[in-house]
Amino acid sequence: MAKLSPPKIISYKKDGRKIVMLTAYDYPGAKLLDEAGVDILLVGDSLGNVVQGKSTTLPVTLDEVIYHAEMVARAATQALVAVDLPFPYCQLGPQEALRAGARILKETLADAVKVEGGANRAATIAALTDAGIPVLGHCGLRPQEIRQTGGYHLQRERELLFQDITAVEQAGAFGIVLECLEPELAKEATQAVSIPTIGIGAGPHTDGQVLVFHDLLGYIPNRTKVPKHVKQYADLRSIITGAVQQYADDVRSGMYFKE
Repeated sequence: MAKLSPPKIISYKKDGRKIVMLTAYDYPGAKLLDEAGVDILLVGDSLGNVVQGKSTTLPVTLDEVIYHAEMVARAATQALVAVDLPFPYCQLGPQEALRAGARILKETLADAVKVEGGANRAATIAALTDAGIPVLGHCGLRPQEIRQTGGYHLQRERELLFQDITAVEQAGAFGIVLECLEPELAKEATQAVSIPTIGIGAGPHTDGQVLVFHDLLGYIPNRTKVPKHVKQYADLRSIITGAVQQYADDVRSGMYFKE
């Protein structure tokens, strides 16, 4: 199977084929996801939460994103690899975003960048796409604006959302992540644009779904409550803890080298 490209991802919407997207942060994880047939691997600034143990995505640096993206892109032979432009590169304007996006593609061999924002990021998205850097948009809830919005809330502002998704499409993005929307609003938004929408906490009517790798596998040590939108397919936290405890018991009891 040939490596997926932005035009191929766009064609999935026309063909009615759902898009499968997961976050990835390292070579082993990305290799497994690629072999399992995931369409898009996202090197998200969510690495700040699930890899670094931080409370928000804001502290993640460009160098850190590039470090993780290089490993993921090296592992992916089929999936399209998209990489978050970390805070504040989307906010600094087209030229800074272009410099950051160019570094990501040059130093990691990833396929695209993801830009949070709507109409207020249209000029930035256009500058990136004009330079040959594919862009995945991100509308609805925007984690990089968490200090301003005050939390992770369901988004209900229809007029603003439609302004944003229209601007992102017209600026040249090949798809849009829709985060934390009421399902019917996400359905309307999906029908309003010709590029694919990929939902997270936005119901069943988008053109695809994205989850954080660690949430899907139950692999976040300090996660005491699974978010409502997450369907957890495994409990690696318990499996790993149990295996390590058994190893520790065997070493301490002298049983490790015994049959």
